[in-house]
Amino acid sequence: MPPDSNSAVVPAVLVLDPPVQAELAVSSADDAMLAERAAEPAAGIPGLFHLERANSRNRFAAIRAVGSAIEWLMGAAALIVGLSFLATYPLLQMLSLGYLLEAGGRVARTGRLRDGFPGVRKAARLGSIVFGAWLVMWPLRFTSIMAGAARLIEPGSPADRGWSAALAILTVLTVAHIVGACWRGGRLRHFLWPRPVRLCCDLFQRGSYARSRDSVWDFVVSLRLPYYFWLGLRGFLGGLMWLFLPISMLAAGTKAPLVGFLGAIGLMWVLTFLPFVQTRFAAENRFRLMFSVRGARQWFRRAPVMFWLSLFCTLLFALPLYLLKIEIVPREAAWLPSLLFVVFIFPARLLTGWSCGYAARRPRNRNWFLRQMARLAMVPVVAIYVFLVFFTQYTSWHGVASLYEQHAFLAPVPFLGL
Repeated sequence: MPPDSNSAVVPAVLVLDPPVQAELAVSSADDAMLAERAAEPAAGIPGLFHLERANSRNRFAAIRAVGSAIEWLMGAAALIVGLSFLATYPLLQMLSLGYLLEAGGRVARTGRLRDGFPGVRKAARLGSIVFGAWLVMWPLRFTSIMAGAARLIEPGSPADRGWSAALAILTVLTVAHIVGACWRGGRLRHFLWPRPVRLCCDLFQRGSYARSRDSVWDFVVSLRLPYYFWLGLRGFLGGLMWLFLPISMLAAGTKAPLVGFLGAIGLMWVLTFLPFVQTRFAAENRFRLMFSVRGARQWFRRAPVMFWLSLFCTLLFALPLYLLKIEIVPREAAWLPSLLFVVFIFPARLLTGWSCGYAARRPRNRNWFLRQMARLAMVPVVAIYVFLVFFTQYTSWHGVASLYEQHAFLAPVPFLGL
């Protein structure tokens, strides 16, 4: 029947099943998401963005690792050169000896060889300051030479006045550049890449002088120079107390062979434990341990092979250095043989400290046979060393007095000849 003209027309509605409706909704949401991702640039994809950030972090981490390794190597080189310079001056030798004792003591406390370089980062900073200042002063040296030559050839000439003015201006600029580089941190890049505008801004900031003064003071205090001096002085006195009597008897061997023979036996006995009691004294910072032979024997029972190896290396590295005592060295070149002394003695101190640390951490003693074999193996090592040391009095510049210059246990250079 036709619809009534007075009734409203109702549109037809298509009714779908619930599973079909859910499928259509999911398909429409997927289409919308795909369209949105297609509209975004490729760099904005979250996966690629995180991957690029990870690669960037890895690159920066690798660069920082390489820079840290280079800084550590520069610090180690600066340490060796600095210890060599300190060892050429009578009282400052105690600083060099104290540092070597502290290096061996730290290795003995921790058992790690990498701990045997205390203050290596600070040494790198000092070394970069010295090296950077040396590089910056090259133009000043050249200008000084030219000004001196112009004044020598024709005083008062235009060339003389010009080079003198250039020397004065360059001196002011060089001093300002070195001060500015030290103010910014003292790294090598600060000497090679000056930034005067930033330096002026830093100088005129409120409180900048106080902060710089406090930073310099904290850096100097962190060097612990009094501690190293006091440690080296006590280590020197303790070693000299052990060595003085047997060496004096050995020195008398030319006139009294029996006394010399007894002195050689006594020196052999002292050498078997002196490096280890010195290391234990440095590790615990107690002077009475310098005479604790019983403690050194207890450590020997736990690591006899390591003790023999460290004693062998200590005496072996000390023997070639006696060749540098044949001829006296001028004062201005005294740091060159001192450099070899430090290079040879430093590893021996570290190895001795590592042996003591290894022995201190072992729970029980090694077997009796191994201990006796290590004791027997020490006898020819110390006997050969004492035999060669006795004849060095005939080749050394200072004669019999050179017998007291035991650089392996006292100051790292001949202290009587300086």
